Amino acid sequence: MSLSDQDPSARPLDDVDRALIAHLERDGRISNSELAALCGIAESTCHKRVRALVASGVITGFHAEVDPAALGLNLEALIAIRLHAHARGDLRRFQSYLEEFPATRHVYFVAGDRDFLLHVAVRDAAELRALVSDTLSVREEVAATNTSLIFDHSPRHR
Repeated sequence: MSLSDQDPSARPLDDVDRALIAHLERDGRISNSELAALCGIAESTCHKRVRALVASGVITGFHAEVDPAALGLNLEALIAIRLHAHARGDLRRFQSYLEEFPATRHVYFVAGDRDFLLHVAVRDAAELRALVSDTLSVREEVAATNTSLIFDHSPRHR
């Protein structure tokens, strides 16, 4: 078995793996032949390596990045959430609760004086207010929230 046929989890990532990952992060729809050419490897090797990176969990998925405004979701915000001490025993359940909101874009479990950072996209300020005041803040687990509006952001790769 050659090195390129091995499971990446059984060996450290090499420069070719890192190049494959970098190109796929920039463009998850790149063709195998284009990816292979950019990385200087054979198409069959490229295909095997990408498959192995997916199988080992290094690459966790492929997705489309959608502009929320194109869907009528014109306001984005980050909501920092602090739970009461007694509610910290079941953090995964609360995280799952946050993930179920239609407005949820990302949920981060964080260290520091807050427990979660929730990235949401909503139609307008009224919808954001309802989410924070009428949905989150009334939960018995929630000790406090702090909302920051997102004026603009840049994706990691373009």
